[in-house]
Amino acid sequence: MDNRTKAVVVVILVLAAGASVVVLISPGPTSSKAQGPPLNCPTSINGSAASVLPGLSASGDWTTYHGSNSRSGFEPSNCITAVHPQRNGSFGLDGQVYAEPLVDGSTVFVATENNSVYAVNAASGSLLWRTHLGTPVDGSTLPCGDINPSGITGTPVIDTAAGIIYVVAFLSPAQHVLYGLNVADGVVRSHVVVDPAGADPTVEQERGALALANGFVYIPYGGLAGDCGQYHGWVVGAPISGSTTLIAYQVPTGREGGIWAPAGVTVAPNGNLYVATGNGASTTTYDYGDAVIELSPSLNLLDYFAPTNWAQLNAQDLDLGSVAPTLLPNGDVFQIGKDGIGYLVSGTHLGGIGGQLYSAPVCSGAYGGTARVGQSVFLPCQNGIVAITVGVSSFTVDWGTSSFGAGPPIVTGNIVWAVDSGAGNLLGFNISNGKQVFQLTLGSADRFITPAATSDAVFVAAGDQLLAYSLS
Repeated sequence: MDNRTKAVVVVILVLAAGASVVVLISPGPTSSKAQGPPLNCPTSINGSAASVLPGLSASGDWTTYHGSNSRSGFEPSNCITAVHPQRNGSFGLDGQVYAEPLVDGSTVFVATENNSVYAVNAASGSLLWRTHLGTPVDGSTLPCGDINPSGITGTPVIDTAAGIIYVVAFLSPAQHVLYGLNVADGVVRSHVVVDPAGADPTVEQERGALALANGFVYIPYGGLAGDCGQYHGWVVGAPISGSTTLIAYQVPTGREGGIWAPAGVTVAPNGNLYVATGNGASTTTYDYGDAVIELSPSLNLLDYFAPTNWAQLNAQDLDLGSVAPTLLPNGDVFQIGKDGIGYLVSGTHLGGIGGQLYSAPVCSGAYGGTARVGQSVFLPCQNGIVAITVGVSSFTVDWGTSSFGAGPPIVTGNIVWAVDSGAGNLLGFNISNGKQVFQLTLGSADRFITPAATSDAVFVAAGDQLLAYSLS
């Protein structure tokens, strides 16, 4: 444990009832605990360069879920030889947070279930702006669900070229609205209702992360906790050109087939989209529930994969789509779901029912999103983080951590970070062997939350606080 006190004055701004209160604090020792010898900064991981990741900005910006459209969750330049994370302070928010924080330059963005978007200076902790987009939906008025109030749940996405952050707010009366806000000042540049035609917004939840590609913001939908109502999985595409004409893909189930994993839509280098679905309603005729689905940029169905036991998965609510698809460097796809079976699928042809290249049990079930470095994939399992290495035609388990309900991991250089929402801790593990090297107390932490990283800091939203940690 690092017992050194960091002599830093941090500004905390707490927004309550529309007023800003500035409080000065000097943090004491962090609650981290270090284990094991100093870490080595790898030059390669399983033969892949540790410092190279296509799609991740060289500046270390983290402008979409897990830092890139491939959802790789890797910040290569943040590599350290001694682990002493220091909490640099916290920033009070006006609601719970399920979305991942985003970073653009020196600004951290975070969105709340109160339908507010915050921009905070990463260096000083000062508020740059806050935009409240409207009244969230009272969760008690919905037929089921576990979020109350229900506002912004899915992670936004930033268009750095246009200087716009896109976010979907759930507004009362129930409707999902895509807003485009200036990153500089929070002024609303655009807004459009993005509920799919014919869908009931009271039973559709926008939990998955947004993706920006092909001139569209792609928005995934699944159901509420409890699977109530006549909902379907959807992907909606909203043009960034300003046109209000939407494109959409509906999972062709009688009902259900939600696209609800927090990592949302995964985008390949060629612009095609990959999503994974939850259970469908049928146990007789295949209905694209519990599938990996490949879509064109215009949201036409291109290909799919489903396990041979899809009917059992449908019947037992064992969603294959509890985790978004993981794209591998060669274009292949790795998928895992609630039953903990891993599937390696060819990116050339997903293979249809039972068409995987390889499958094997990996863990007791996975939820959220993965991190990937080269051929190494880090999985958020119910019994901890599990690391696998994926080869051309199979995969092997490298290590697993001690048991905890793991949130979606990210990787900074040589550390795998993940939130234990049950205990309210942020944990760090040695990327080479899975040994825990530190533990940070968050307090409260909602399920599925995941950190964001830059070259010298990690940010995590826990409960109604934005927390920042620097590394030495």
